Amino acid sequence: MKESFPEAVIIKEVSTGRFKNCTELNKLFQKLGKNDVIVFDSVSRMSRNAAEAFALYKELVHKNAKIIFLKERHIDTEAYREALNGVISLSVLSSDQADNSPSKDILSAIDHFIMNKIEQDIYKAFEQSEKIVEDLRRRTREGIETARQNGKQIGTVKGSVHETKKSKAFKPLILQYCKDFEGTLSDKECMKLIGLSNNTYYKYKRELKK
Repeated sequence: MKESFPEAVIIKEVSTGRFKNCTELNKLFQKLGKNDVIVFDSVSRMSRNAAEAFALYKELVHKNAKIIFLKERHIDTEAYREALNGVISLSVLSSDQADNSPSKDILSAIDHFIMNKIEQDIYKAFEQSEKIVEDLRRRTREGIETARQNGKQIGTVKGSVHETKKSKAFKPLILQYCKDFEGTLSDKECMKLIGLSNNTYYKYKRELKK
Protein backbone atom coordinates (compact mmCIF):
# COMPACT_ATOMS: atom_id res chain seq x y z
CA MET A 1 0.00 0.00 0.00
CA LYS A 2 2.84 2.37 0.86
CA GLU A 3 4.25 1.83 -2.63
CA SER A 4 1.08 3.17 -4.24
CA PHE A 5 0.31 5.75 -1.56
CA PRO A 6 3.57 6.81 0.20
CA GLU A 7 1.82 9.46 2.32
CA ALA A 8 -0.92 7.14 3.54
CA VAL A 9 -1.54 6.70 7.27
CA ILE A 10 -1.90 2.97 7.94
CA ILE A 11 -4.66 2.07 10.40
CA LYS A 12 -4.73 -1.51 11.64
CA GLU A 13 -8.09 -2.93 12.63
CA VAL A 14 -7.92 -5.70 15.23
CA SER A 15 -11.60 -6.62 15.03
CA THR A 16 -13.01 -8.38 12.00
CA GLY A 17 -16.50 -9.06 10.75
CA ARG A 18 -19.30 -6.51 10.73
CA PHE A 19 -18.52 -2.81 10.51
CA LYS A 20 -20.11 -2.03 13.89
CA ASN A 21 -17.47 -4.25 15.53
CA CYS A 22 -14.56 -2.49 13.83
CA THR A 23 -13.57 0.19 16.35
CA GLU A 24 -10.79 1.85 14.37
CA LEU A 25 -12.78 1.90 11.14
CA ASN A 26 -15.74 3.47 12.95
CA LYS A 27 -13.50 6.20 14.35
CA LEU A 28 -12.04 6.87 10.92
CA PHE A 29 -15.44 7.16 9.23
CA GLN A 30 -16.65 9.64 11.85
CA LYS A 31 -13.70 11.93 11.06
CA LEU A 32 -14.05 11.79 7.28
CA GLY A 33 -14.41 15.05 5.44
CA LYS A 34 -15.07 16.02 1.86
CA ASN A 35 -12.43 14.74 -0.59
CA ASP A 36 -10.72 12.55 2.03
CA VAL A 37 -9.33 9.31 0.59
CA ILE A 38 -9.58 5.84 2.16
CA VAL A 39 -7.57 2.99 0.67
CA PHE A 40 -8.52 -0.62 1.34
CA ASP A 41 -6.42 -3.59 0.31
CA SER A 42 -9.63 -5.37 -0.68
CA VAL A 43 -13.41 -4.98 -0.37
CA SER A 44 -13.31 -7.66 2.35
CA ARG A 45 -11.44 -5.24 4.63
CA MET A 46 -14.37 -2.81 4.59
CA SER A 47 -16.90 -5.30 5.96
CA ARG A 48 -17.56 -9.03 5.90
CA ASN A 49 -21.26 -8.37 5.24
CA ALA A 50 -22.23 -7.48 1.65
CA ALA A 51 -25.40 -5.50 2.43
CA GLU A 52 -23.68 -3.50 5.17
CA ALA A 53 -20.61 -2.81 3.01
CA PHE A 54 -22.74 -1.60 0.10
CA ALA A 55 -24.74 0.73 2.35
CA LEU A 56 -21.48 2.19 3.74
CA TYR A 57 -20.13 2.56 0.23
CA LYS A 58 -23.12 4.63 -0.91
CA GLU A 59 -23.05 6.72 2.26
CA LEU A 60 -19.39 7.63 1.66
CA VAL A 61 -20.12 8.47 -1.97
CA HIS A 62 -22.76 10.95 -0.83
CA LYS A 63 -20.23 12.44 1.61
CA ASN A 64 -17.85 12.96 -1.33
CA ALA A 65 -15.23 10.75 0.26
CA LYS A 66 -13.00 8.80 -2.10
CA ILE A 67 -12.61 5.04 -1.62
CA ILE A 68 -9.95 2.98 -3.40
CA PHE A 69 -9.80 -0.82 -3.39
CA LEU A 70 -6.34 -1.94 -4.48
CA LYS A 71 -7.53 -5.36 -5.63
CA GLU A 72 -10.86 -4.22 -7.12
CA ARG A 73 -10.17 -0.88 -8.79
CA HIS A 74 -13.24 -1.23 -11.01
CA ILE A 75 -15.48 -0.41 -8.03
CA ASP A 76 -13.52 2.58 -6.68
CA THR A 77 -15.90 5.41 -5.84
CA GLU A 78 -14.44 7.49 -8.67
CA ALA A 79 -15.49 4.80 -11.14
CA TYR A 80 -18.96 4.84 -9.55
CA ARG A 81 -19.19 8.64 -9.81
CA GLU A 82 -18.13 8.59 -13.45
CA ALA A 83 -20.87 6.06 -14.19
CA LEU A 84 -23.37 8.20 -12.27
CA ASN A 85 -22.39 11.24 -14.29
CA GLY A 86 -23.19 9.28 -17.42
CA VAL A 87 -26.63 8.47 -16.03
CA ILE A 88 -27.20 12.10 -15.03
CA SER A 89 -26.23 13.26 -18.54
CA LEU A 90 -28.72 10.80 -19.95
CA SER A 91 -31.38 12.10 -17.55
CA VAL A 92 -30.77 15.68 -18.66
CA LEU A 93 -31.11 14.62 -22.28
CA SER A 94 -34.30 12.80 -21.40
CA SER A 95 -35.78 15.84 -19.64
CA ASP A 96 -35.16 17.95 -22.72
CA GLN A 97 -37.55 15.78 -24.70
CA ALA A 98 -41.24 16.55 -24.92
CA ASP A 99 -43.34 15.05 -22.12
CA ASN A 100 -45.25 12.87 -24.54
CA SER A 101 -42.23 11.94 -26.63
CA PRO A 102 -41.59 8.17 -26.91
CA SER A 103 -37.83 8.89 -26.87
CA LYS A 104 -38.14 10.32 -23.35
CA ASP A 105 -39.63 7.08 -22.05
CA ILE A 106 -36.92 5.07 -23.76
CA LEU A 107 -34.13 7.25 -22.35
CA SER A 108 -35.69 7.15 -18.88
CA ALA A 109 -35.83 3.35 -19.01
CA ILE A 110 -32.20 3.19 -20.11
CA ASP A 111 -31.33 5.60 -17.28
CA HIS A 112 -32.85 3.29 -14.65
CA PHE A 113 -31.34 0.20 -16.26
CA ILE A 114 -27.80 1.63 -16.19
CA MET A 115 -28.19 2.88 -12.61
CA ASN A 116 -29.38 -0.54 -11.43
CA LYS A 117 -26.63 -2.30 -13.36
CA ILE A 118 -23.93 -0.11 -11.78
CA GLU A 119 -25.21 -0.78 -8.27
CA GLN A 120 -25.63 -4.50 -8.95
CA ASP A 121 -22.02 -4.79 -10.11
CA ILE A 122 -20.75 -3.09 -6.96
CA TYR A 123 -23.00 -5.14 -4.69
CA LYS A 124 -21.85 -8.36 -6.37
CA ALA A 125 -18.23 -7.47 -5.60
CA PHE A 126 -19.07 -7.18 -1.89
CA GLU A 127 -21.23 -10.30 -2.08
CA GLN A 128 -18.41 -12.32 -3.68
CA SER A 129 -16.02 -11.16 -0.96
CA GLU A 130 -18.48 -12.27 1.72
CA LYS A 131 -18.83 -15.67 0.03
CA ILE A 132 -15.03 -16.17 -0.07
CA VAL A 133 -14.77 -15.43 3.65
CA GLU A 134 -17.67 -17.77 4.50
CA ASP A 135 -16.19 -20.54 2.34
CA LEU A 136 -12.85 -20.15 4.12
CA ARG A 137 -14.55 -20.38 7.53
CA ARG A 138 -16.50 -23.45 6.43
CA ARG A 139 -13.37 -25.21 5.14
CA THR A 140 -11.56 -24.36 8.38
CA ARG A 141 -14.39 -25.84 10.46
CA GLU A 142 -14.45 -28.96 8.29
CA GLY A 143 -10.67 -29.33 8.55
CA ILE A 144 -10.78 -29.07 12.33
CA GLU A 145 -13.60 -31.59 12.56
CA THR A 146 -11.77 -34.04 10.27
CA ALA A 147 -8.60 -33.69 12.35
CA ARG A 148 -10.58 -34.25 15.55
CA GLN A 149 -12.22 -37.39 14.15
CA ASN A 150 -8.75 -38.67 13.25
CA GLY A 151 -7.70 -38.30 16.89
CA LYS A 152 -5.54 -35.20 16.51
CA GLN A 153 -5.34 -32.70 19.37
CA ILE A 154 -6.93 -29.39 18.41
CA GLY A 155 -5.58 -26.43 20.35
CA THR A 156 -3.72 -26.46 23.63
CA VAL A 157 -4.64 -28.99 26.28
CA LYS A 158 -6.15 -27.25 29.31
CA GLY A 159 -3.56 -26.88 32.05
CA SER A 160 -0.62 -27.67 29.78
CA VAL A 161 2.49 -25.50 29.84
CA HIS A 162 4.09 -24.21 26.67
CA GLU A 163 7.84 -24.21 27.08
CA THR A 164 9.96 -21.58 25.32
CA LYS A 165 13.73 -21.30 24.90
CA LYS A 166 13.68 -18.69 27.65
CA SER A 167 11.69 -20.80 30.09
CA LYS A 168 13.90 -23.83 29.41
CA ALA A 169 16.99 -21.74 30.19
CA PHE A 170 15.74 -20.07 33.39
CA LYS A 171 13.66 -22.76 35.09
CA PRO A 172 16.70 -24.90 35.98
CA LEU A 173 18.28 -21.80 37.57
CA ILE A 174 15.19 -21.21 39.70
CA LEU A 175 15.28 -24.83 40.81
CA GLN A 176 18.98 -24.51 41.63
CA TYR A 177 18.96 -21.23 43.57
CA CYS A 178 15.45 -20.70 45.02
CA LYS A 179 15.02 -21.92 48.60
CA ASP A 180 11.58 -23.25 47.79
CA PHE A 181 13.32 -25.89 45.68
CA GLU A 182 16.98 -26.91 45.93
CA GLY A 183 18.63 -23.55 46.70
CA THR A 184 19.08 -21.12 49.56
CA LEU A 185 18.06 -17.75 48.05
CA SER A 186 14.85 -15.82 48.64
CA ASP A 187 12.66 -14.95 45.64
CA LYS A 188 14.02 -11.40 45.52
CA GLU A 189 17.64 -12.61 45.68
CA CYS A 190 17.00 -15.27 43.06
CA MET A 191 15.35 -12.80 40.66
CA LYS A 192 18.30 -10.44 40.99
CA LEU A 193 20.85 -13.19 40.49
CA ILE A 194 19.40 -14.78 37.36
CA GLY A 195 18.00 -11.52 35.92
CA LEU A 196 14.29 -12.18 35.55
CA SER A 197 11.43 -9.70 35.91
CA ASN A 198 8.97 -10.13 38.77
CA ASN A 199 6.10 -11.39 36.58
CA THR A 200 8.19 -13.84 34.58
CA TYR A 201 9.94 -15.22 37.65
CA TYR A 202 6.70 -15.99 39.48
CA LYS A 203 5.11 -17.39 36.32
CA TYR A 204 7.96 -19.87 35.91
CA LYS A 205 7.90 -20.68 39.63
CA ARG A 206 4.17 -21.48 39.51
CA GLU A 207 4.73 -23.74 36.53
CA LEU A 208 7.55 -25.54 38.33
CA LYS A 209 5.28 -26.27 41.29
CA LYS A 210 2.60 -27.92 39.15
